[in-house]
Amino acid sequence: QVQLVESGGGLVQPGGSLRLSCAASGFAFTWYAMSWYRQAPGKERELVASITSAGGSTNYADSVKGRFTISRDNAKNTLILQMNSLKSEDTAVYYCNANNGLTRHWGQGTQVTVSS
Repeated sequence: QVQLVESGGGLVQPGGSLRLSCAASGFAFTWYAMSWYRQAPGKERELVASITSAGGSTNYADSVKGRFTISRDNAKNTLILQMNSLKSEDTAVYYCNANNGLTRHWGQGTQVTVSS
């Protein structure tokens, strides 16, 4: 079965850091581009960051550029999002997504709350 399991979310103060992980199984992880999305209360789901299948190219939403870093370890079928200098506006459920141009897979999400 296809699984994407996010972990690492939690409560953090503004200016703090969190590291999110997404463990993938049940599909050819190395053939998929991977992305992190998030959905805040009252807002639509938005793309946060993405990375190509080999990890050679990344892109970021303007709102997180310079603060977040996406990476992947294809040997471990794992996607990472390192989040630094967190702001209250980063509060959302964060979702892992796999895309090969034809098929998409979604995780169940992990809650990130940034609050003092």
